[in-house]
Amino acid sequence: MRKVFQEELTQVGDQLVEISRLVSEAMDKATTSFEVADVDLAQDVIAADARIDFLQNSLDERAIDILALQGPVASDLRMIVGSLRMSASLERMGDLARHIAQLARLRYPSTVIPESMTGTFKRMAELDQEIADKLTVLLETRDLEVARDILKANTAINDLHLSVFKAIAAPEWNESPATTVDVALASRYFERFADHGVSVAQKVTYLVTGAWQPTGTEHS
Repeated sequence: MRKVFQEELTQVGDQLVEISRLVSEAMDKATTSFEVADVDLAQDVIAADARIDFLQNSLDERAIDILALQGPVASDLRMIVGSLRMSASLERMGDLARHIAQLARLRYPSTVIPESMTGTFKRMAELDQEIADKLTVLLETRDLEVARDILKANTAINDLHLSVFKAIAAPEWNESPATTVDVALASRYFERFADHGVSVAQKVTYLVTGAWQPTGTEHS
């Protein structure tokens, strides 16, 4: 029975990694479609989000079955409960990648962001992609140095997010109301994607160390 239990825990971990990889792929495609107004790529992201949702539901059902049938305690219990919460964060990251792709589709054939903001959003996209890629590594290895890298990238994104809102509030901002809304929404999507990445990194850190150190990113 213990061997079966451990195999079930391994399968939960493997599913988290699979979801993380799909999220990373979604973000890569979403940001490309966002930057170059590729509507076909945007549609791929939107359609593929259903797979992330399905895998999250499957993982959650498996985890709940383990809780009900195996009665895990101590570190195993933390692993199951943590996996339920991490899967929710990863699913939300997939949703945010979909939102970015939906913006790209909405404004096609134009790009979403005005030329004056392209550098800022390109950097935000790079940092979000770094977080997504590192999450997969973190879930596979539980290397806490990778978790620290994710926190650093999130700090940089927060600074960029703040700079976007300062820019659209400045007197010299002269873009249309629709563009202003798009810029604000897009910045929020990139910023929240990173926050959910931090949430996953925090939970992995907790699984490794047993110490919980919230940073205020636990909100949707």
